[in-house]
Amino acid sequence: MPSSPHPIVINPDHFLQTESGRVWTPERSRIAWQQSYDALRTVISAASDDLRNWTVVIVCGLQGAGKSTWILKQPVRPGAVYFDAALPAARHRAPIIEIAQRANAQVEIVWIKVPLPVALARNSQRKDDEQVPETSIQSVADLFEEPTTAEGAATVHIIEA
Repeated sequence: MPSSPHPIVINPDHFLQTESGRVWTPERSRIAWQQSYDALRTVISAASDDLRNWTVVIVCGLQGAGKSTWILKQPVRPGAVYFDAALPAARHRAPIIEIAQRANAQVEIVWIKVPLPVALARNSQRKDDEQVPETSIQSVADLFEEPTTAEGAATVHIIEA
């Protein structure tokens, strides 16, 4: 795969974008998640490198935690694919880990950990069509399970931002 000056990032929100901004409905969300899983499979299957050198980096945390910003600040890692989403519980991270493991790719989990008030404040600064309802962020905070290597990741990093 040719190198890029930008990291490879898969984010379900990207599949919700339209010409007039982000549009969310339950059905569009379901489709966006399926497209994200398909995109991950495609990136990994198109890899010409030895897949044992590939790493799927799951970047999780509250909406507004700074996941996307953190990813953009990382140096480009050849063979790394970042999956950027809230993913509050092990069951939410499991499909991504399964896809990676089927391809013999390594898995890392990065939890961007921020207090709920910080995430809410950052969310309020987003463009209107990209703001997440506060009740949704609160729900993710209530559901959040600290990621562990028992989920199938080689490493788990906690970034307090």
